[in-house]
Parts: sequence; C-alpha cells; structure tokens
Amino acid sequence: MELAFIPSPSRGVLYLGPIPLRGYAFCIIIGVFVAVWLGNKRWIARGGRAGTVADIAVWAVPFGLIGGRLYHVITDYELYFSEGRDWVDAFKIWEGGLGIWGAIALGALGAWIGCRRRGIPMPAYADAVAPGIALAQAIGRWGNWFNQELYGKPTDLPWALEITSSADGRVPGTYHPTFLYESLWCVGVAVLVIWADRRFRLGHGRAFALYVAAYCAGRAWIEYMRVDDAHHILGLRLNVWTAILVFLLAVTYFVLSARKRPGREEVVEPGAVASGGAADGDEKAVDLGKGDADGKGAESSEGVEKDKGSAGGEAAAGDEAAGETEAGGARNQAGSGKKA
Repeated sequence: MELAFIPSPSRGVLYLGPIPLRGYAFCIIIGVFVAVWLGNKRWIARGGRAGTVADIAVWAVPFGLIGGRLYHVITDYELYFSEGRDWVDAFKIWEGGLGIWGAIALGALGAWIGCRRRGIPMPAYADAVAPGIALAQAIGRWGNWFNQELYGKPTDLPWALEITSSADGRVPGTYHPTFLYESLWCVGVAVLVIWADRRFRLGHGRAFALYVAAYCAGRAWIEYMRVDDAHHILGLRLNVWTAILVFLLAVTYFVLSARKRPGREEVVEPGAVASGGAADGDEKAVDLGKGDADGKGAESSEGVEKDKGSAGGEAAAGDEAAGETEAGGARNQAGSGKKA
C-alpha cells in the first residue's frame, strides 16, 4: 500500500472557453521566458546591450522547437509512420515529444544566424544563455507530468509518480518520476554553471560546454531508468549513447578551448562598447575642459598674486630707501654741530 506518491493530473488540457490551455506548451513557454530573462541579465553583466538576447532568441527558439521535434519524430518514427498510425500526429507538438539533442543542435544554428546578423561572437552568447537553458529544461520537464509520460521503472517510494492513464500502452501504477529527477538535475546544472563562471571567469564557450557536459552526465543515468519504448544499441538506449558521445565532445571542447583561448572575451558586443566609449570620451572632454579652466584660473590668480607681491616689494623698497635718506641727513646735521 502506497502511503505517499506524486499524483498525476487527470488531464493535461484546460479550456478557457473555446481556447485550450495545454500544460505541456505552457511549461515550454515559461521556460523560454526564464531563459531569456536570465540570459539578458548575464549578457548585460558581460558588457552587452539589453534586448540582444531576446532578439537572437527570435531565431534560436523556433529553430530549437523544430529541431527538437525532428529528433523525436526521426528516432521514434514508428509512433507516426507505422501501420495504424496517423502521420499528421507528427506535427502535434503540444502532445509531447521534443528531443533535447535536436533542440540544442538546431537552436544553436538559429542562434548562430542571429549572432551573425548582430556581429556578436557565438561562444560569448552561448556562455551567457547556458544557465537559462538549463532552467528552461527544468521547467519544461513538468510538461511530461501533465502528459503522464516519460516515467521510470515501477517503485513504491514515497515520491513515486502515480500514472492513471492507460492510453498508448500505459499501465496504471506508481513509477519513478524521471521528469522530476531531470528537472532537479537541470536546476543543479544551472547553479553549477553560474558558480563556475563567476569563480573561474569562463569564456569562449566554456560555460556552455560545462552545461552540456553536466547535463549529459545526469541524462545518462536518468535515461537508463526510463521504461518507454526506445531504440537500443548494444543493450543501451539510443539516448544513453547520445549522452555519452555529446559529453565527450563537450569535455574535449572545454579542454582545448582553455588551452588555446584562456580567459574571457573583453568585448562581447562591439556596438555596446562603441557607445560606452563615446560616453567615456564625452566625460573625459568635460573633465579636460574643467582642467583647462581650472588651470587658467590658477594662472590668473598666480599672476595677480605675483603682481601684488611685486608692487608690495617695490613699495617696501621705496620706503626703505626713503628711510635711509632721512637717516643720512640727520647724521650730517649732527656732524656739522660738533665741528662748530
């Protein structure tokens, strides 16, 4: 008898009149907003302009959604193109099914296009948005909870997930909440990247590489726990092999980048630096003008004091000469008196 478990929602769609509000889509939308918000703060802190992250996200997000869906449909094609299935369902993204590997790959392509249009180095942008992407994944995973999908093996642990739906081959019962495990892992990855970036001043794409490597490390063991249908290679699920391969690529990039390009970029958005430089120049010009005025004032004051000093000196010299003349006359008179 289960004393405690995580209940699943009875349905993943709420209707606001004729408008359907799908929990899966809602979680993805919230995740995107959080990623853009945090990425914008980090981008500004690195010397970029406010709004640049959102402008590039206009390219990255649609590409990411398309890439995530393509990866899912290709790797699980039997769900849409086998006998008795409707291929139109491949376009119903709101019903779930986004592969993070395809989302990151094609999303990176969209971000690259946006960065090229703005003249921004792609690695610097990737470093700024890396923790936000991890948080977006953490939030997006709750969409699987709404859809009662991607759970793990049966368990009677207190935090087990209760599955009530029997659609698409589901068997009601309590299972490992792998969506929750991955959500918490992604929060930890975001915290790790933010800490490491501040501590070691990661640059040239290394913060993003750390995010990828850390995520893959967690995804490998979480994926191993899942019981949904998947392709296997040498006894391991396809996504486990993908996680291992991407992990090795991320670590390799991190090491090579640290050797070839240590430190962090000094300039991440040339336009922002130019604006800041112009402002600095104006401030320097004002300071220089003040300095010239102060210098001229000092010279004028010095000249006045000098003139005063000269006049005072001449007056003193004149008084001294007059005194000596009077004294000499007195001595002469005294001398004359003694001779008589």
